[in-house]
Amino acid sequence: MQTRSQKPTVLVTAADLAPQALDMLTQFEVVFAGKQPTEDDIVRMCAATRPVAIIVRYGKVNARIMDAAANLQVISKHGSGIDVIDQAAAAERGIAVKAAVGANAAAVAEHTWALILACAKSVTQLDQRMREGHWDKSTHKSLELDGRTLGLIGLGAIGRRVAAIGAAFGMRVLAFDPYAKEVPAGVELAPLDTLYAASDVVSLHCPLTAENRRMLNRDTLARFKRGAILVNTARGGLIDEAALSDALLGGQLRAAGLDSFEVEPMTNPHPFQQIPNAILSPHIGGVSDAAYVNMGKGAAANVLAVIDEHARNAA
Repeated sequence: MQTRSQKPTVLVTAADLAPQALDMLTQFEVVFAGKQPTEDDIVRMCAATRPVAIIVRYGKVNARIMDAAANLQVISKHGSGIDVIDQAAAAERGIAVKAAVGANAAAVAEHTWALILACAKSVTQLDQRMREGHWDKSTHKSLELDGRTLGLIGLGAIGRRVAAIGAAFGMRVLAFDPYAKEVPAGVELAPLDTLYAASDVVSLHCPLTAENRRMLNRDTLARFKRGAILVNTARGGLIDEAALSDALLGGQLRAAGLDSFEVEPMTNPHPFQQIPNAILSPHIGGVSDAAYVNMGKGAAANVLAVIDEHARNAA
C-alpha cells in the first residue's frame, strides 16, 4: 500500500481548505502555507515539498515560485481572479492555470448589493449618527433605486446576478462587456461613455488586465453622472484611488462601496479611512459559508482534471 509520504503534494497558500475539497484530494499529500504566507514562505515550501499543484487562496504566484516547484503541473485559483498568477510565466513553463469560475458568484453578487444599498440608504452614516444621539428623520433623504439606472462593467456570472437583482428593484440595467456571449433579458449593452453618463449606480465585475488597469481615473470619473454611486467588488487596480478620493470629497460621486484595493491588505493609514461616504470591506465579497465550499471544490476539481490529463498523456 502506498504510504502518505509517497503521495504527490498539493500546496495550499492558506491555512485551511474546505473538508469537501480535501475529500476530493485524498490521493495527494495536502500541505498548507499558513494564514498569510509571504513569497519567501511559498518558495521554501515549494522547494521542500515539490508540489504537483498549487491551490492559490492568498498571495501571488510568480515565476520565482514556479521555478522552486520543479514538479508543478497546475496552479488552481480558489476563486475566479487569476490576475494574482503570472500567466505568461506559467505558459512559458507549460504549467496550467485554472480558475473556479462561478463558484463564488452568488456571494459576490449579494455583497455587491449590500454595498449598493448601504451607499444608497446611507446605512453606515445613519448608524453612526444614531450612536452619537442624533435623530435625522426630518433632514435625511436616501436615494430610491426604483426607476434609476444601474451600469455594469462586466456581464459574467456575477454581473448577470447583479443585473437580475437590479431589474427586480425596478432599475434600468445597462452593461458593457465586449466578450459577452449572451445578454440576459432586460439588459441593454452600451458603450462605456454612455454607461458612465447615464448610470446612477456603476458596479465593476470585470477581471483586471494590463489594458484596463486604472480604467476609472480622473478623466473617466468626471464623465459619471454627478451624484452617482460606484461599487467595486472586482479588483482594486481598476480604480485610481487618489482620483476616487477626490471625486468623493468633491461631490462628483455620492458614495463608493469598495471591497478591493490597489494594495491588499489596504494600507494603514489610508485616505479612504477619512472619507465618510466611502464604505469599505476587506475583500470578503466572495467569502461566504457556501462559497468557501464551492471555491474549494472547484479548485480541487481543476487540480484533478489537469493531473489526470497529464497522467493520460504520459501513459
